[in-house]
Amino acid sequence: MKAYLISDNIDTLVGMRLAGIEGVIAHSEEETVSKIDEVISNKEIGIILITERLADKVSDKIQILKLKMTIPLIVEIPDRHGTSRGKDSITRYVKESIGLKM
Repeated sequence: MKAYLISDNIDTLVGMRLAGIEGVIAHSEEETVSKIDEVISNKEIGIILITERLADKVSDKIQILKLKMTIPLIVEIPDRHGTSRGKDSITRYVKESIGLKM
């Protein structure tokens, strides 16, 4: 299985290509949803890497796919500017996923 990147940043795309991971640039919500649907239909893709900024734009779609599908795995990654998540993002995510209020 292959990994595939959907990025809003050319530097992230170039870096991943150097690591052997193909990908595409998307900027708008419509482009991102279209690319996600396209990649999901490709049975060779096992992991979709998506930059955090794009994932935030289509968070509803990603959440539905994560709940419905086991393959491909969707992983949100920071771009070259670093993460936009806070330092307690993992703790917050776990608490939200089990239903605890912050």
